[in-house]
Amino acid sequence: MKIIVDAFGGDNAPLEIIKGAMLAVDEYLLNIVLVGNREEIEQCVRQNNITLKRTEIVDAQSVITMHDDAKSVMKSKADSSMAKGFALLNAGKGDAFVSAGNTGAVTVGATLITKRIKGIKRPAIATIMPSAKKPILLIDCGANSECRPEFLYQFGSMGDLYMRHILKYENPRVALANNGEESTKGTPLIREAYALMKDAPYNFIGNIEGRQIPFGDADVIVSDGFTGNIILKTYEGVAKVLMNGIKDVFMKSTLTKLSYLGVKKGIDDMKKQFDYKEYGGAVLLGVKKPVIKAHGSSDAKTFKNAIKQAVWFLENNFIEKIEKSLKEVTQ
Repeated sequence: MKIIVDAFGGDNAPLEIIKGAMLAVDEYLLNIVLVGNREEIEQCVRQNNITLKRTEIVDAQSVITMHDDAKSVMKSKADSSMAKGFALLNAGKGDAFVSAGNTGAVTVGATLITKRIKGIKRPAIATIMPSAKKPILLIDCGANSECRPEFLYQFGSMGDLYMRHILKYENPRVALANNGEESTKGTPLIREAYALMKDAPYNFIGNIEGRQIPFGDADVIVSDGFTGNIILKTYEGVAKVLMNGIKDVFMKSTLTKLSYLGVKKGIDDMKKQFDYKEYGGAVLLGVKKPVIKAHGSSDAKTFKNAIKQAVWFLENNFIEKIEKSLKEVTQ
């Protein structure tokens, strides 16, 4: 198994990306292709006493920043670490690609370089999120700001497949993010998508309101990319505020600090449950090869877990599962 890594994507590149890749090598016994400025990578490795294991370096002289236009991966920065990573993936020089870089550029590269699976209308970004019960999947989280009803229908199908084959949910409940549970609520897009999804072969349970999502009232939450991205960022922000608030409560006095010792394990378990680092990022569903968008602020642990998602994809032959599902629908 060989994973191609954009060594210069994200806020903490290349150090945390390299460290995360080496953690993945140790844990999953895979091979790594680091794509980026060779001189800077080698200097970073020397300065931080990192031993590269089962790793090759492919030189790339430029970097796509968070401020670059998404299409720069195809045009002005075709020599960037991200663009070269996609080119290597497309040429079969690796089995999956992981980047913590510009989300728009990752989406463009996945769509136009790696290309869509035949029959998929639009690839979508899918993110695993915590809930009060168990992990849930939000799709789309930013790839498609404007959607048609059939896109949302297909997002539901890909989300259902992901939860069944990757997280092993037996009959995942698929819901449509909306401002009310009634089928008559929402924008024309949502109402039309509801009409399609109610007859879907997957377990569509109807609309879900934002306040229900954290309680795990559905396993797959379907939305357009604009709405999904707002849900995701709000979710992460509220979780951080709550955890910081709990910490402040226990830091108020000597008595509260002593009280903390009695509940430490429970708080640590809750912190882990709502820690985005546990999954590392999002997957691009609907493209021909595994593409993982790691969090832009990834540290070594977060990036290692993003690579873990690529490993899950490959171990479960997930691309083939989507292709098979599409064939069954069209037969």
